[in-house]
Amino acid sequence: MFRPTSTMEATIRKGNRNLITDVGGLKVGNADDSLIRTGSTVLIGEVPFTAGVHVLGGAPGTRETELLAPDRLVQEVDAIVLSGGSAFGLDAASGAADALVEAGRGFSVGSAKVPIVPCAILFDLLNGGSKQWPENPYRHLGRLALEAASKEFKLGSIGAGAGATTFDLKGGLGSASAVTDDGYTVGALVAVNSVGSAVVAGGPRFWAAPFEIDDEFGGQGNGHGFDPGWEPELGISDVLPNANTTIAIVATDASLDQSQATRLAAAAHAGLARAIVPSHTLFDGDLVFSVATGERPLSESGHDLLKLGHAAACCLARAIARGVHAARPEAGDTKPCWKELHGGT
Repeated sequence: MFRPTSTMEATIRKGNRNLITDVGGLKVGNADDSLIRTGSTVLIGEVPFTAGVHVLGGAPGTRETELLAPDRLVQEVDAIVLSGGSAFGLDAASGAADALVEAGRGFSVGSAKVPIVPCAILFDLLNGGSKQWPENPYRHLGRLALEAASKEFKLGSIGAGAGATTFDLKGGLGSASAVTDDGYTVGALVAVNSVGSAVVAGGPRFWAAPFEIDDEFGGQGNGHGFDPGWEPELGISDVLPNANTTIAIVATDASLDQSQATRLAAAAHAGLARAIVPSHTLFDGDLVFSVATGERPLSESGHDLLKLGHAAACCLARAIARGVHAARPEAGDTKPCWKELHGGT
């Protein structure tokens, strides 16, 4: 497990909640259905925020990500949705948008308000839940998640992580935060549903262990004895389009434009690769959104961006491990939980 030196200790520390909501002005809401074994998660700001996105997986499922490019007209968004349900889950953004319209939120077009709600989905249709719904449930889940938005939220088998799985364990919803020595706050939110594994050789040690702070995912220490020739055995859910996917949001209170936000999202992918082996596969839709609330100006653009990108990558690695570590067992699970196998509360 990572034990910082005195120099590193002064460089980065956890936020008060160790959640993405340590970034001022952000809230997260979750809604899920235990019968269907799925759910949705919404991140919303008190006011619209700058956002970017970067995709490295081979099978992404998204809505309104093209408008996040730096050369697009719309420069800010109202909320971001992470959802289970594969393509069905994209409708969670519609439910969140409905609630935003009622709240008077949205991009102004004459007298009309159009909420801008990018969304990414993961595949959880073969996880043991009942998927014979009479109508798409995700619009309702998206609305409920937005309405539940709060500074405090639980991790593990909840929201977009409710039906998530990894190669060998249940996945889940994870989050973590950090404060840099310059006073910037960075956070990560992730739904872990990967072809690869978050643990070394079946566990209990996590790939993300070198970045752990204060035993936040069990304090098991670094793994060893890993076979570099190991390859995951792919099941049917792993070889279908959009069959897995780890989807994430990293956020900061720094003032970034869309180009800089896009670079932050790209840098954060390093954290995903540190925490899941293998990652960014053809069968994953691995994607990272980035959010900048603009509360703190950059003092040195290049140097600050380097440190923010590093902090975002470390936060995302920790958030992935925390999501898997917090997953809870439920009747009908197709994969065991970390805590079932390795103890802990």
